[in-house]
This record gives sequence, structure tokens and C-alpha cells, in this order.
Amino acid sequence: MVINAVLVALTLSLLVAVARVIAGPTAADRLVGADFGFAVFVGGLAVLAVRLDSAALLDLVLVAALVGFLATVALARLLEARSTR
Repeated sequence: MVINAVLVALTLSLLVAVARVIAGPTAADRLVGADFGFAVFVGGLAVLAVRLDSAALLDLVLVAALVGFLATVALARLLEARSTR
């Protein structure tokens, strides 16, 4: 089934993101890895919602995408403030 293959690919992408967070030499690398990992997680939730035919999971995907965007903006501003000091 194609959806299972997509979930496996997203899991492998999440492992790459975790490796970037662990091995990132700078805070910006770690931030990009965490942001990518969260985006992959939200994408996985969306695929799982389609697979399970669950409207509640789609609502969770919407909320998680909004929270992820706001967290990315906040962390980028924090990183910029730390680098200008």
C-alpha cells in the first residue's frame, strides 16, 4: 500500500532530522533540524489521518501546523537576538 510506504519514508526523514539536531554544529543547524522534524511529524499525522479516515486528526494537524509556525518564528527571533549580543 502506498500510504504505508509514505509513512516509512516520513519515519526515515524524521530520523535524519533527529540526527541533524544531535550533530548540528551550530544552534541554527539544530533549529533547522528541529523545524524540519516537526514538519515531518505534522506530515505524518496528516497521512495517518487520511489512512484512518479521522477528522479529529486533521484538526490536530491544523493546530500543530499553527503552533509549529509560531514556534519557528519565536525561536528564530531568539536565535537572532542571541547572535547580535
